[in-house]
Amino acid sequence: MSTPRRIANLEALQALVGQEVAVSDWLTIDQARIQAFADVTEDHQWIHLDAERCRRESPYGAPIAHGYLILSLLPVLFERSLQIDGVAMAVNYGLDRVRLPAPVIAGSRIRGRLALERLDAVAGGMQAHWTATIEIESGDKPACVAQMLARYYPANPNS
Repeated sequence: MSTPRRIANLEALQALVGQEVAVSDWLTIDQARIQAFADVTEDHQWIHLDAERCRRESPYGAPIAHGYLILSLLPVLFERSLQIDGVAMAVNYGLDRVRLPAPVIAGSRIRGRLALERLDAVAGGMQAHWTATIEIESGDKPACVAQMLARYYPANPNS
């Protein structure tokens, strides 16, 4: 696993608005991960779990990951690719828009690309507007494109 890109502080992050800030390592989406997600969410639809039926009936020929599984991996892809120093607390503030343009077939590898669209002042900190794109290795369309909101609260708010 590669070392995350380090940003010195929120002021340094401000200088990166409008740029791609980080790219994660590749992460394999294997059938065991898909099964575990199905068990936790109780979404056991055959297109995710039944390899034999997928070979016969699915246009993909194999099980595919749940879209919400791919979406739920945004935080780990983000954490593994970017570290912002001088932040006491980072809070997931939600999503503005999410699209799932392409399925992730079991056994595929994905990675996240993070672009900082805006950074706005909020009470006690900053709110970042990120565009997160999850690519599929050798794919022509992304698995997910999401506008993520994160709030960052500095370790020393008065400095």
